[in-house]
Amino acid sequence: MLEILPFLKELLSAPGISGYESAVRPLIEKAWQPLTDKLEVSRLGSLHGLQKGTAPEPRPSILVAAHMDSVGLMVNGIIDGFLRVTSIGGIDARVLPGQIVTVHGRRDLPGLIIAPPTRLLPASVQGGVVPLEYLLVDVGLLPDEVSNWVRVGDPISFAQPPVEASGETLVGHTLDNRASVAALTHCLEVLRTRQHLWDVWAVATVQEEVTLGGALTSAFQLHPSLAVAIDVTFGSEPYSPAHLAYPLGKGPTLIWGPVIHPFLFNNVKELAERLEIPFTVEPVPRFSGTDSDAMQAVAEGIPNMVIGVPLRYMHTPTEMVAVKDITRAGRLVTEFIVQLDEKFMDRLTWED
Repeated sequence: MLEILPFLKELLSAPGISGYESAVRPLIEKAWQPLTDKLEVSRLGSLHGLQKGTAPEPRPSILVAAHMDSVGLMVNGIIDGFLRVTSIGGIDARVLPGQIVTVHGRRDLPGLIIAPPTRLLPASVQGGVVPLEYLLVDVGLLPDEVSNWVRVGDPISFAQPPVEASGETLVGHTLDNRASVAALTHCLEVLRTRQHLWDVWAVATVQEEVTLGGALTSAFQLHPSLAVAIDVTFGSEPYSPAHLAYPLGKGPTLIWGPVIHPFLFNNVKELAERLEIPFTVEPVPRFSGTDSDAMQAVAEGIPNMVIGVPLRYMHTPTEMVAVKDITRAGRLVTEFIVQLDEKFMDRLTWED
């Protein structure tokens, strides 16, 4: 059995900013190799793993997506050996000064995000949060050396090692969404020991943080009967409204809203209640902000739903998750797949 915590730490050791996922994909591929019957990489770089069902062909299929990309930075200017940066995906600039990063230039360079002294900033931004456009990365080299190794357009990833905190929680960068990749891997591992009629496509998608392009293209290519996205959601933290954030260690969330198929939602909700897997209903009145938004609109429309893993301090270098929420999310998806029968699609109707 794959141990979730060491595997998740290994995933956090690899960069994988949106559009630059090639370093983390081999780690997932290695873990999925013994758990799947076929592995392939899409033209955009998403990883597809097929675990075949036992029903007669042609079998229905389900796609379970967890994005492997993360937010990060990009060099957009070099001034006197210091790097100006812009964001890839949404990043909270308040927590950036003092963070350790890796600049992926002609070779990897360790660096430090620094903010200029307040007196050197424009009066309009003095005394508050320093905007990203005024932050710099210092790699400790002379200007001529920086020019040799770094180019405009090079990506920059966070570099802090993960930390096991109390209460069986893990702190680290890129837990959005490597935590869900771990949940999907746990699902595949348990499914290997269980009979399931449907084919299962496990997909580690790319570019979720910027375009949803991985989910869109993989869903189009694989054309599953159903789709499930596993992603993180906002975990309860100081001063967060109780109705907009969800406690760590109390199970996953089931997202409910316009992009979620009501039959699937009710089926998974009743299943969780029957199995006594704790969960919280998470209302999302518009887009879910996950791969589900793309998969719902592929071809004639793919019925889908979203399982959320609560995560604190999202899009910072110090995100936090509870390991038990990861395993519960994986188990819930597993049990849903196991109970899918050959007539499930005949019963699936949109009744809101």
